[in-house]
Amino acid sequence: MKIFFLFTFSIFLLSAFEQAATSAHYDKILTHSRIRARDQGPNVCALQQVMGTKKKYFSTCRNWYQGAICGKKATVLYECCPGYMKMDGMRGCPAVAPIDHVYGTLGIVGATSTQQYSDISKLREEIEGRGSFTFFAPSNEAWEQLNSEIHRNLVDNVNIELYNALHHHMVNKRMLTKDLKNGMTLVSMYNDQKLLINHYPNGVVTVNCARVIHGNQIATNGVVHVIDRVLTAVGNTIQDFIEVEDDLSSLRAAAITSDVLDILGRPGHYTLFAPTNEAFERLPRGVLERIMGDKVASEALVKFHILNTLQCSEAITGGAVYETLEGNTVEVGCDGESLTVNGVKMVKRKDIVTNNGVIHLIDEVLIPDSAKQVIELGGAQQTTFTDLVAQLGLASSLRPEGQYTLLAPLNGAFSDDTLRMDQRLLKTILQNHIIKVKVGLNELYNGQELETIGGKLLRVFVYRTAVCIENSCMVRGSKEGRNGFIHIFRQIINPAEKTLHEMLRNDKRFSVFLSLVKAADLDDVLSRPGEWTLFVPTNDAFKGLTDDDKDILIRDKNALRNILLYHLTQGVFIGSGFEPGVTNILKTIQGGKLYLKTVNDTLLVNELKSRESDLMATNGVIHVIDKLLYPADLPVGNDQLLTILKKLIKYIQIKFVRDSTFKEIPLTFYKINIIESNVQPIIRKEDPSITQLTKLIEGEPEFKIVREGETITKVIHGEPIIKTYTKIIDGRPVEVTEKKVTEERIIQGPEIKYTRITAGGSDNEEKLKKLLEEEVTKVTKFIEGDGHLLEDEEIKRLLQGEAPVRKVQPTRRTQGGTARRRTRLAYP
Repeated sequence: MKIFFLFTFSIFLLSAFEQAATSAHYDKILTHSRIRARDQGPNVCALQQVMGTKKKYFSTCRNWYQGAICGKKATVLYECCPGYMKMDGMRGCPAVAPIDHVYGTLGIVGATSTQQYSDISKLREEIEGRGSFTFFAPSNEAWEQLNSEIHRNLVDNVNIELYNALHHHMVNKRMLTKDLKNGMTLVSMYNDQKLLINHYPNGVVTVNCARVIHGNQIATNGVVHVIDRVLTAVGNTIQDFIEVEDDLSSLRAAAITSDVLDILGRPGHYTLFAPTNEAFERLPRGVLERIMGDKVASEALVKFHILNTLQCSEAITGGAVYETLEGNTVEVGCDGESLTVNGVKMVKRKDIVTNNGVIHLIDEVLIPDSAKQVIELGGAQQTTFTDLVAQLGLASSLRPEGQYTLLAPLNGAFSDDTLRMDQRLLKTILQNHIIKVKVGLNELYNGQELETIGGKLLRVFVYRTAVCIENSCMVRGSKEGRNGFIHIFRQIINPAEKTLHEMLRNDKRFSVFLSLVKAADLDDVLSRPGEWTLFVPTNDAFKGLTDDDKDILIRDKNALRNILLYHLTQGVFIGSGFEPGVTNILKTIQGGKLYLKTVNDTLLVNELKSRESDLMATNGVIHVIDKLLYPADLPVGNDQLLTILKKLIKYIQIKFVRDSTFKEIPLTFYKINIIESNVQPIIRKEDPSITQLTKLIEGEPEFKIVREGETITKVIHGEPIIKTYTKIIDGRPVEVTEKKVTEERIIQGPEIKYTRITAGGSDNEEKLKKLLEEEVTKVTKFIEGDGHLLEDEEIKRLLQGEAPVRKVQPTRRTQGGTARRRTRLAYP
């Protein structure tokens, strides 16, 4: 029980402290102002006054150190803190202001106009008498700024209108600033009208959006807070105001269409940035019609103008970001006397206070990304891309009801040469930047393939701090629109067209490296499907290499493979995908490690600069270097090889350990298993002497990955194919049986079987004879070229069909590469 009591009491204390903290911003800011002015004497506060205006603030730290408020330079003033006063000949404000009743206190704080109006309206007697009041007293400047017609009506009817107006500024209990909590509603002494209190983190306290500029002046019968404007009665909701305001008829129609208007009639603390009719008229007609015809878009549009917090203009002393009911954010700031939304001066009229919030009239319509078409999401840094998409007719293919993803390069990615291209080629390039489906940033994953509207497949690579598509990586700024996403990229995306091997073969800079790859039997690795990163030395890296040196390298295949495979890593690593300045360690196929990092947009490999990076291939990426790479911890045990390597590699000291050898690197790391579909031939007799047959051609293989280190052993049994026909030999008909057989082989590693079928056959006897003559010729050549001489009787039996003659290759084991399968005819 005691534990429960302590737990409950601690929660109570924490909640009390939290409430006190959230409602004492004004007092905290005032304390900071006293600290800043401590050199001026006791009880002096430092204020900032916006140049060119009479506005003064007890400033936040940010405004103080910026020396500006609302983007305008502010001068520093030193004044007595509220409740204190100066004394002749003494520093600071050592005296306490005299305590008087509320009427007398109005004079002490300088609210002499309010004091005068209290006198002539017969309110003086009440505020001099007994009670406990809070008086939100308009300053003299506030009365001067009041609408002249309203001011005149009040003065002309002092006993009713003026008296009621002053009562509307009073609460029948004493409320210090620490008691004025954010979102609080007080009841005034006139007709129980509501007073909406807001207490902001920057220390600003407002009542019906009028700012307290001098608070907590204690009186014997209450407290006086001086405010910067005269309060008017609040009786309507935001919905009520929209429904009767002629200048908001377009907004009213949009709010009704989207079912949002009712929200603004509910209790709450909303801020509405209300576009006027003129603002809607400025929108392109097609855009307005599209949004208004789409309920989802129109709802997003209206909600994007509504904040779920009450933001009075006087509380905004700098830019701040607020979430809208639509879900995205807007930045609300100020520029001198003007409010800004997303950095633009657009507020025509501010602080229209209702009983559930405040309205600011604006002269522009705010369109959220969620209501825009995907092509409209491009910002100032993607105008080249969006303009080209429109000019080349691609924008019209992005249907409003479709789903797309735009991969938009920055303006700087488009060189002059690119822009001068033939428009058909440029259109193809742009098509490679438009994906057929809507894909958000959080839906992208490594290895994913995205199809463009041009039919290309783009690969996605996800790294620790980057997401890349082909050769280009994203920058911040992805947006979601009504019919798609837009992602921003550093460079133009170049889809791969060739394999690594084809790229090396087509570029003369890599001829030496490619010849060594071929000599090491590694060219097949660079031709197969896969995901590799290859660091390719140019021919400059092999300067000084003689033909004899090259022969020595080639003879030691293990050494050559170790050197070449140190340039190859598993996986596709884009240079711009690495975190700048951070070393990334990659394990090579050789087993050693490569150390990569990017510095000033340049890729370094073992501290060697890549001369050209991110050359995309269908099975990987190439980074060009001008030095041969070699693992520093790998010793050489051959004097000749050491001499050759020292010619080529001067940036590291190569270790020499006599008689050390290079390890053998099996080629199982890249194996692919290909499995056939077994197809039986079809034989159909149309005539006793003519046979229509179907022969074998290559079928489509199936692919299956074999992991590194795995081997597959399988015996292939070919099914014999038998065909019987009649042949004329020495003028006599002879029954001949033709049997097609396949050899048996044991295959280790990648298993590759081919099945071949060709259509057709003999349509007449002449074709059949010709076919048979060709096959007999093949058998004859086979017999003549064979080391095994057949006896005459064996040849005779062969021709008469009595005994088969067949030669089968000895069983061989094939490691890696493509296993070949032979098929020949033998006659029984």
